[in-house]
Amino acid sequence: MKKCMTFMLLVCLCWMSQFVKAQQVTPDAAGYIVRVGDMAPDFEMELTNGQKMKLSALRGKVVMLQFTASWCGVCRKEMPFIEKEIWLKHKDNKEFALYGIDRDEPLATVTAFAERTGVTYPLGLDPGADIFAKYADRKAGITRNVLVDKTGKIVMMTRLYNEEEFSSLCKKINEMLEEK
Repeated sequence: MKKCMTFMLLVCLCWMSQFVKAQQVTPDAAGYIVRVGDMAPDFEMELTNGQKMKLSALRGKVVMLQFTASWCGVCRKEMPFIEKEIWLKHKDNKEFALYGIDRDEPLATVTAFAERTGVTYPLGLDPGADIFAKYADRKAGITRNVLVDKTGKIVMMTRLYNEEEFSSLCKKINEMLEEK
């Protein structure tokens, strides 16, 4: 009886270790752990103005998430383009939302960063990079953008700033907002 119980315990432990391994996601070449077609992982964050934002509350809108930080040179390069080509163009469209998600920096740093880059789109705080870790390997770099459709599914992801890829992102947003 004791041998039988030991054997069953070993079988159970082996099965559970395989289950845990199956649940772990291997990052892609860009460090993403989510994929196009996945439901965007839900989160809630505090914005620099003190308001709270929950991603799932934005269903019915096209949502762009921009992961950023003040120490990121590529972010500083990309943000004025996001401001001009995406935010200023679509900010009054009730079917669109754009949020910058600042990786693990205090409020004062994030607000100073927004002023220096001249962005007016909403920025949120991500203490501990916990929101970031829902989308990419915690050790992966930024800047990166995630585009989410009205049903909450990821439709496009970018990494770093590339003019051609940025142009494709702008085009995709325009197309999604023109759909009825």
